[in-house]
Amino acid sequence: MTLRLDTAGPVATLTIDRPAKRNAMSYAMWSALPGLLAEVRRDDDVRVLVVRGGEHFSAGADISEFSTLRHGADGAARYSEAVHRGERAIATLGKPTVAAVTGFCVGGGCEIALACDLRVAAADARFGITPAKLGIVYNFTSTKRLVDAVGPAWAKQILFTGEIIDAATALRIGLVNEVHPPDALEARVEELTGTIAARARVSVRGAKQIVDRITDGQHDEDDAVRALYDEAVHSVDYAEGVAAFLEKRTPRF
Repeated sequence: MTLRLDTAGPVATLTIDRPAKRNAMSYAMWSALPGLLAEVRRDDDVRVLVVRGGEHFSAGADISEFSTLRHGADGAARYSEAVHRGERAIATLGKPTVAAVTGFCVGGGCEIALACDLRVAAADARFGITPAKLGIVYNFTSTKRLVDAVGPAWAKQILFTGEIIDAATALRIGLVNEVHPPDALEARVEELTGTIAARARVSVRGAKQIVDRITDGQHDEDDAVRALYDEAVHSVDYAEGVAAFLEKRTPRF
């Protein structure tokens, strides 16, 4: 099993588990992502998804397949479509996602991390996006996610050079939200996901949708956004939040 989905209470964890290949993503693994993410979407008890590796988050796509499954223009297009569908399955989950980044997070691995809402990294993590070393043009949607995170100048530097950057640089340029000592990463991810899971789902869901709309170019409220406000004020979460505030207790969402 090279991808593993586990659930503990409100938190699901998708683990990339192919240590012999530094968690390189095969075509089969990319192709499995939409189905696994659909499971997370359907489980109403799951409020947050963590995506993680082991010693390494992921060294990217499995280069050994480039001369077989990705051979020629048609093979490359088919392979790229599988990668894109896998990335989109994470990005459009509808629930908060946190990438817990360790070791190498390169190429397709970085693409997966950027598809997540938040990225928390170990201090010894390393990042890179390397299509310029392979004669590939990086996918538009994934490039946009990189630009949204680090801005156009750093996105160009990362893509033009294919260089590997350290966790301190990743933090400074906005590629990751937080950096922690390797032995403290797991505890911090558990704390962060626990906090998110304890918040009002209607608020978290609405915030994710509105932020995504803004990064997609929307500048003003529309009926869909106003519907999110309306959903919230008529929700059981809102009633519980107000009651808990007035009673000076922790809300039970």
